Amino acid sequence: MRISEISPEIRSAPPESHSLLLEELESSIKEAENLSPASLSQEKLSGKLQNTLSHLNSALPLPESGKLQIWKFSYRLWNACVDLSNATGISSEENPDLRRKINEEQANLRQIAADLLCFAGNVAGVPSPAFKSASFYYKTGLIWHGLKKFDLAANCFDRATDLMSKIEIESVSDTEERRFLLELNLARSQTAWEVSEQNLALALLNRSKNLLYGNPESYKILAEQYLQFGKIVLSKDQRSSINEARKLIDEAVDLCEKGLTTGIARRPMEAAELKNLQSKSLRFLAAAHLQMEEFESVLKCVRVLRDSTSEEHPSISFLAMKAWLGLGRYGEAEKELKGMVVNKAVPEGVCVSAVEAFFEGAGAAGAEAVKVVFLGLLGRCHISARAAIRVVQRLVSGSGGHEGSVVRDRVVAELVSDERVVTLFTGRGKDDVAKERCAMHTILWNSGAEHFRSKDYGTSAEMFEKSMLYIPHDVENRILRAKCFRVLCLCHLALSQLDRAEEYINQAQKLESNIACTFLKFKIYLQKNDESAAMNQMQAMVNCLDFNPEFFTLSAHEAMACRALPVAIASLSNLLNQYSPGKPMPMPEVAVLRNVIVLLFQISDSQPEILKFMRRAHTRMSELGTEQFFGNGAVGNRELNWFAGNSWNMGIKTGMINGEKQRKAALTDFEVKRGIEMLDRAGKILTSTMKATQSTSDQPTTVDSSLFFLHTLHAYHLHDRLDNDKRSQQLYLIKSFASLKACTPQNLLQIGLTASHGLNSNPEAAHFAFNACLTAHLASASPDYHKIALVVRKLAVLTGSRDGDVDNEAYAAYRQAYRIMVGLKEGEYPAEEGKWLAITAWNRSVLPGRLGQVDMARRWMKMGLELARCVPGMEGYKGCMEECLAGIEKLGGDGCRDGEGGESESRNRLLL
Repeated sequence: MRISEISPEIRSAPPESHSLLLEELESSIKEAENLSPASLSQEKLSGKLQNTLSHLNSALPLPESGKLQIWKFSYRLWNACVDLSNATGISSEENPDLRRKINEEQANLRQIAADLLCFAGNVAGVPSPAFKSASFYYKTGLIWHGLKKFDLAANCFDRATDLMSKIEIESVSDTEERRFLLELNLARSQTAWEVSEQNLALALLNRSKNLLYGNPESYKILAEQYLQFGKIVLSKDQRSSINEARKLIDEAVDLCEKGLTTGIARRPMEAAELKNLQSKSLRFLAAAHLQMEEFESVLKCVRVLRDSTSEEHPSISFLAMKAWLGLGRYGEAEKELKGMVVNKAVPEGVCVSAVEAFFEGAGAAGAEAVKVVFLGLLGRCHISARAAIRVVQRLVSGSGGHEGSVVRDRVVAELVSDERVVTLFTGRGKDDVAKERCAMHTILWNSGAEHFRSKDYGTSAEMFEKSMLYIPHDVENRILRAKCFRVLCLCHLALSQLDRAEEYINQAQKLESNIACTFLKFKIYLQKNDESAAMNQMQAMVNCLDFNPEFFTLSAHEAMACRALPVAIASLSNLLNQYSPGKPMPMPEVAVLRNVIVLLFQISDSQPEILKFMRRAHTRMSELGTEQFFGNGAVGNRELNWFAGNSWNMGIKTGMINGEKQRKAALTDFEVKRGIEMLDRAGKILTSTMKATQSTSDQPTTVDSSLFFLHTLHAYHLHDRLDNDKRSQQLYLIKSFASLKACTPQNLLQIGLTASHGLNSNPEAAHFAFNACLTAHLASASPDYHKIALVVRKLAVLTGSRDGDVDNEAYAAYRQAYRIMVGLKEGEYPAEEGKWLAITAWNRSVLPGRLGQVDMARRWMKMGLELARCVPGMEGYKGCMEECLAGIEKLGGDGCRDGEGGESESRNRLLL
């Protein structure tokens, strides 16, 4: 049976079918020749041609005339694509999407042209038809590769390779055809690399060595491909891949060397191209060694490069400098850096990068050299302001400990104040210059703020002052200049350079007169002990447009810190004048009155003033009502009891003094000393009596306890009349009494209250008495936590009047209270007292927060929150506290502020 009878579908097509298909193909070719880029993006001619080609496949075999006609159609279609490509470059430059769409359609048409040529096969009279067909596939593959259609590109390259495999390589003697074989292999390698088939790509590169022909160009293109792959691997910046990159770049160097030594580079230009490529490869090889920290190998590459060329590439000095830095030889590195400055062929960007790298490697030891080099660059060429910003930023952010910081700061100050550097930030476009000035000002300002936070006020002041060089003297920047002057005032205040501080704040007030300037002048006069001028500034605060009554509270705190009691009293008195119904104030009116009276207690002959404020408190109580004025609950009761108790005590003390005035003779020192002697004798009698009593009973009698207590209390008052060493004698009396078994916690509480009040209070004696009282209560088998709470409150209040580290002592008192409260059952410790401790601990963070002492403020806030967690009924407070503390933790104490309040302070005031 014949095959044609079994498979009728593969019978030869009649000649009429061939002619129809060829006519259809020619029609499509003519249509392609008449296409424009715009119509090409809309029509799908490639699909029509592909359909015709599939029909031709089923019409095989073709006569020789048909093959020749298809061959011609292929070239016509290819030439039409070339014309379209030239037109597309002009018409679609401004539309990348349209251009890509057109290019893809052209690539499809070129693919069909290559398929037609391959379909025609061997045509009589056409030399090397397989080579020409492979050439079409190769060029089409390059286009697909450019469009990142790597699968289609690989398909074209494979088709071209199959066609070329049918040709004996030895029979292809033409140089162009040999070059084609090499380029085809390299193209396949590039496409394989793009789809992550690196093993195949490298194998194709190695195979390409056998395709080198007697022309230096072949060595060059193969070496370039090795170098390209090496650069890609090197750019990954992964230590594991650097060895692979180094091998690839080594291959590029070897190929260049072979091309130069085999004698094929006969023309000077050919040899020069290979030498340039070899130098380029050596530079990247040195970079690979540098990444591996093989500094000696880097220097070897540098020496080879310098020996082989008369014109040195700018990167060679950079590589050498980095290698010397890596070896710790800063002198040689500095020579390389200075050589780059002298070499005018080195671009500005390279020089600036070298300066940054040198400082990064040499640290503080290279700061001075950085300044010299940068100023040398200014003399050599026009350096941009951006370059100056980069160098200063690198210097400011460098490391090196305290000594390195001192050197860096000095260099930065000298560099930014150099007239040539300042001049870089003038002229040119207004917007660009403004941005660059702002960037430099910000760098210097942030540096000054960082030094301010670390309490290096001298360096901080210098940085703030240099930052003002980059603020224009115009109306728009008036407020910014005023802010700088205020910060400089703060720095010199911290340095106790009061005259300089006053000069700066006067300049700030000329530019922007506000409450901050007035308050800072108030601080200066306080530190100068000029109370009159300080009070004048305090009165001027009210006239400021941005006045806030809270500044009177701050003024009182500042005055108390300077022990200027009259100024503190005046501040609080002015604050009292600001109270009116419904007006929000920083603290309750009753608390202000109480603080004024406490301050007056510390001033002699102030009874009339105390009486005046006591009467004012009574009047306000009558006007507002007891609960409205003093407050509700236990807090209000305590305030009321305080005013009532102190009024009574002042009455008693004033009566005693009046008694002496009535007899017109105060107790003399002799009488006081005689009284002390009599009490000493009485004390000895009591001691002997107590010993006799202890022989029959382990517990002292009530009479014994009261007698010892009265003896100690009267002796305390008599010692108060003496001028010489009275406080130490009073403390000794209390310590002696506390060591007796007759001493009771109630006695110690009474003595502590006596020692903590009055014109001549003794804070040390009071502190000892309260501490001893607290210890005795806690040692009891069933402690009375109501009394313990009272003593804890007294200790917390007392810490502000003692000498020494007031804040740490106060914190210790609150910490002790917290340890007492932890573990107690609900209700054992008075809730109101616990609430008072939590709120006052929290409120102690307000002043440090305003003064920029963020760590101290955060410590008090945490203490307040810990106490609040131990007190039932403070859930609302705890939520506010936790939110505020979280905000503070997030901010991390950022910035150097001018005294303005923040969000955390406003939340603190909610708890006051």
